Amino acid sequence: MKMPGLTVPYFTQWETPAMTLPVLVDGPPALQHDPLWRNSGAKTIEEYVRGAGNLCGMACLKMILAARGELHPTLSLARACTTYGSYVVNELDASIKGLIYAPFVTFITERFGLEAEVMTNVETVAIPEFLSRRQFFMASVHHSIRWPEQEPASKGGHLVLVTAASSEAIRFHNPSGHDEASQASVTLSLVSFERFFANRGVAIGF
Repeated sequence: MKMPGLTVPYFTQWETPAMTLPVLVDGPPALQHDPLWRNSGAKTIEEYVRGAGNLCGMACLKMILAARGELHPTLSLARACTTYGSYVVNELDASIKGLIYAPFVTFITERFGLEAEVMTNVETVAIPEFLSRRQFFMASVHHSIRWPEQEPASKGGHLVLVTAASSEAIRFHNPSGHDEASQASVTLSLVSFERFFANRGVAIGF
């Protein structure tokens, strides 16, 4: 089926796309072995390991900006986004809360001139209509969407970048896909996508 859409560069939330499975097996410490970590804009490997697990939203933003010819390191985007309150860092245990949508929208509209709006109570069948008004939809899904044949434990908690949709199918980039088939331009039926989709996200356009 035809799903028109922009050609959007793909990036994972870690600098080396093959790091997803090691992170799934060994947790964030596996990122200490990411040979490309400096490309993230992190000042230290510790900053990279601490932050990369929360960068699905920044990876989506990086892809959007790259689609219009701009390249920004993910950790640099995250630092700037944090100043707007989109991420909240617990100083006691260094845990990170976010992405928080409302301040994120303020961040990307003020810093990059993007058009954006928080969307809640979104029916999956309505996503094609959003994409007729905005080029992108950052959708909250369960991270196990990388294995669409599985039944998710819940919905939401991870962000993917929807780039095209029709009345039957949806196409997206997954910042934490574990192989080529689950990373760039993944296509699922709307019915399959709905099993993972938390009915919320951020619609974004140039």
